[in-house]
Formats: sequence, structure tokens, C-alpha cells
Amino acid sequence: MDRTGLAYGVSACLIWGFFPLYWPLLKPAFALEILAHRVVWSLLVCLLLLVGQRKIRVLLHLVVNRRRIWWLVGSSLALSANWLVFIWAVNNDHFTESALGYYINPLVMVFLGIVVYKEKLSRTQWLAGASGAVAVIILSFAYGRPPWIALLIASTWGLYGIIKKHFNGNALESLAAETLVLIIPALALLIYLGIQGKGQFGLDFRSSLLLSGAGIVTTLPLLMFNGAATRLPLSIIGLLQYIQPSVQFLLGVFVLHEEMSKERWIGFAFIWLSLFLLGADLVKSSRRTLDDSVAEAH
Repeated sequence: MDRTGLAYGVSACLIWGFFPLYWPLLKPAFALEILAHRVVWSLLVCLLLLVGQRKIRVLLHLVVNRRRIWWLVGSSLALSANWLVFIWAVNNDHFTESALGYYINPLVMVFLGIVVYKEKLSRTQWLAGASGAVAVIILSFAYGRPPWIALLIASTWGLYGIIKKHFNGNALESLAAETLVLIIPALALLIYLGIQGKGQFGLDFRSSLLLSGAGIVTTLPLLMFNGAATRLPLSIIGLLQYIQPSVQFLLGVFVLHEEMSKERWIGFAFIWLSLFLLGADLVKSSRRTLDDSVAEAH
């Protein structure tokens, strides 16, 4: 296994896992204002990197492609919705439920695969889906409501993944194109807040530094994970993505001391069971593919 790729992947997922500690530092800026800053500063960082790599033409090709522009708009909206819900959730002390969203995302992807692409599931995948459904029902009773924050995070990220299949571009180029689509409404909001005297940027050095830092904390782990994806097998990449919600969950329970009733523990246990089943199925299918490739080579 490529150690550099593994280091990139683990580091990226750990950074994402600690994301919930960053966004509350930006308060009293509200979630939509933070989102606007994240868009603006992420685009700036992406543009600087693309100029340095002399790949700005690739970005222009993505944006002006008429056949794919609406897919790009759709992915931009799904990404911004996911960012907004997540920022609002962690800034309102919903750490464990936001972690739940990324835990159940693989299950949402399985569901979307059935609905959109008419994919057929293995017996293990059906068991994983059933376990996930039981978990959502239990957690609905535990929270006294459906876990809508988790469901929104998972569904917007799943939708984003589905839409992204319809246009090419690596992680940096795609993020640059998506934030470019969002730049006008983002700038409009920030200018309006500035005129009204309600914006947080420029009030003091700390606030301005943290808000502008949103661009770096967004692009850095993305580039690291992209580096891992080019070096590691798909099965390892899939398993690495469980690091992020696990770190968030541990932060919520043991650092921020969010309430975890017995019912919530049971619900999360069913989620972890479903993820174990999906992970086992992923490793099994990956080995089968490798064995087939070796057989064909001989």
C-alpha cells in the first residue's frame, strides 16, 4: 500500500473530522454569512493554485461547456446546501447528529443507486440498508423527531455525488468551478451585510483572519484527499471516509458532552452495523475484482 497516499487520506479525513471545532469560532457570524465567506475565499485559493499550475483554461472549459453547465449549477447548489446545513448544525451544538449525516451517507448513496441507476444490491447491501432504516426509526424516537439534520446532510451530499458524475474535472478544478457559480450571490450577501453594518469581516483582526481562513481549511483537505484517491484502492478510500464522522462523534460525546441517551446509542449501533456490512462488502468486491484482473492477465 502507498504510504504517502495513506498519509494524505488519513490527514484529510482527520481535518474534516475536526471541522466542527472551526466554524463556531466564526460566530457571531451567522451560517449564511459564513457560507458566503467560505465560497469567496475558497474560490480565491483555488484560482491562485490553478494559476500557479497553469490550469486556468481547464476551469474556463468547465464553466463555458453548454452541455454540462446545468449539471455544474446543480452540483454547486447541492454543495452549498450541504455546507450550509453542516455549518448551522455544528454552530447550534448538533455535533453528533451532523456526524450521523456522514455515517448514513453511504446508505443514501446505495438508495440513490437503486432509484437513479437501477442498480442491483447484494444480500449484504440489503442487510446494511435494513439496519440503517432501523437506526433512523430508533433515532427518530430518541430525538423526539426525525433526525432531519443528518438526513439533510446525507441527502445533499449524496445528490452532489450523483450530479458530479455528469461532468469531468479533478477536485481542485471542480471546486473552483462550483464556487465560481456561487460567487455572485455570495458577494452580494457580503456587500449587503457590509452596507448595513452587520457583517463580521473587518470588525477585528481575529474575525477577519478566521473568516478568510475558510478558504484554506476547505481546499487543503480536499487536495490531500484527491492525492490519496490517485494512490489508494477504492476499498481503502471508502473505509477512510468513516474517520471523519467518527472524530465528529467522539468530539460531540466526550469533548462537548452532548446528551446520548440509551436509545441514541442503540440507534448509532445499528448505523455502525450497517457500515460494517457495507465495508465488508466493499472489501469483498474489491478482492474479487483484483482476482479477476490477475486471472485475465494470465
